[in-house]
Amino acid sequence: MHERIGIFGGTFDPPHLGHLILASEAHAQLRLNRLLWVLTPIPPHKLNRPISSLEHRLAMVKLALKEEPAFEFSSIEIKRPGPHYTLDTLRIVSEQYPKADLILLLGGDSLRDLPTWHQPVEVTAACHQIGVMRRPGDSIDMAELEAKIPGLTGKVKFVEAPLLEIASSEIRRRAARALPFRYYLPPAVYRYIQKHHLYQ
Repeated sequence: MHERIGIFGGTFDPPHLGHLILASEAHAQLRLNRLLWVLTPIPPHKLNRPISSLEHRLAMVKLALKEEPAFEFSSIEIKRPGPHYTLDTLRIVSEQYPKADLILLLGGDSLRDLPTWHQPVEVTAACHQIGVMRRPGDSIDMAELEAKIPGLTGKVKFVEAPLLEIASSEIRRRAARALPFRYYLPPAVYRYIQKHHLYQ
């Protein structure tokens, strides 16, 4: 049995309980041996908005993962110059773990956008499975996606998760307006944000 490694990428600005719950459900439902949290320094699709420094996001992700041995922080995208494409990340992880099955974790929105990604057919071919974390009641037109990316349907495995309506953008908005946001986050991450006056 090959080791199954999940790859969960994001800006994690900040990492919140929604991220942890989804990662934990994906870990259980897709029977992953380990789950790599890949911090994206500057995502190609978010160039137009201010983003917290890499140093702060790195510290927060490490605090969020500290108590879960199955979750591992990966600096794979931090160590190389951008732009950071998922295909390159998959290839590097594959070189590091040549015998492992790689499972790319995506949100439902990202799956819908997959045809617009850099080399989507190659991305699909480079992973063993694509675990899609979708909102309850979310409909995704797989036939339309399959027409654009042949072979995609066979790779997609949906992860059912009780989705919390928590978004990093909402946490940043609340922090900026001095609204309560404490219980959306692991306590250590909340303390870090307060200590460093992030998002205010």
